[in-house]
Amino acid sequence: MYDSTSRPPLFPPARRRHALRTTAAGVALSAAVLTAGCGSPQDTAQDSGNTASSSEGFPLTIDNCGVKTTYDEPPSRVVTIHQHPAELMLTLGLEDRMVGTAFPDSPVLPELKKDYESIPQLAEKEPSFETVLEAEPDLVYGGYASAFAENEGRSRKAFADAGIDTHLNREYCGKKRVTMKDTYDEVRTTGRIFGVPDRADKLVSRLQKRVDKATAAVEGEPEAPVFVYDSGDKSAFTAGGKSLGTELIRLAGGENVFADLDDVFGDVSWEQVVERKPEVIAIYDYAGAGSVERKKKFLLSQPALKDVPAVKNKRFVVLPLTATLVGLRSAYAVEDLARGIHPESFE
Repeated sequence: MYDSTSRPPLFPPARRRHALRTTAAGVALSAAVLTAGCGSPQDTAQDSGNTASSSEGFPLTIDNCGVKTTYDEPPSRVVTIHQHPAELMLTLGLEDRMVGTAFPDSPVLPELKKDYESIPQLAEKEPSFETVLEAEPDLVYGGYASAFAENEGRSRKAFADAGIDTHLNREYCGKKRVTMKDTYDEVRTTGRIFGVPDRADKLVSRLQKRVDKATAAVEGEPEAPVFVYDSGDKSAFTAGGKSLGTELIRLAGGENVFADLDDVFGDVSWEQVVERKPEVIAIYDYAGAGSVERKKKFLLSQPALKDVPAVKNKRFVVLPLTATLVGLRSAYAVEDLARGIHPESFE
């Protein structure tokens, strides 16, 4: 677990990435609005029982990370903070509801690029509270817990006091291990909030079929040990057992060598990496963390790692950070990992 001590400057964004990706027990729970505490990573939804609703399925009450929001109608002016909520909304055909995006992590999926670029980008990182207000949203949809960082004036309570609803990706509700079920539930919840549950169901079906096809291709293959390299030099910042990455690796016919790390992410020593002898290294790629080539060069240049099978054989699989999160791309990541772990199954 990262202990807040400073690191040498080779990959300085690792500390910030940990702050973004750490379980919401550290960040999301700091928001004063979560007075009830974060519950299960699964949101709950219920119709409010008003037969006079102007839209089918509304009013709708969503309990999201302990914050209950009642939607009388689908939101019509949405700001997304972080890329994965934006891509999910675009895939559901909701670009006409989006008035601002922020904090792109990776190149946008090609099929979404045109629509994504048509929406104003409010900031390269998280926008200020005032910047979000200027877009006049009725909903702010955050990907990481840091979207609603209280210490930066963007708490969910602050938005509520301004008359703006908020929704946080369930990955940061702060309990249990994150799985593909969370991805499917997030898609369905988003579909309900925006009054397009049929589109959401169809998307979930497509994503499930993509995952099933990849897992079927590697069925029966021995599980290959996989090390996730996010960043770090003196120590390695890696995916732990509670991360979605661990399940993506399992579905792809591998085993996360640090699945016993009881966190979403954390630091491990290079000695531990050597001891666990990974055969494949999954490199997470995102803006500000150093290029993939730089990360590969670093791994290949370390004498202590020269006998690690993955390094010795240069077996690297590159994943955009957005593909490892609860969102649209996690299903894509299973196939990419499967091809990298068991390439012979796809010949």
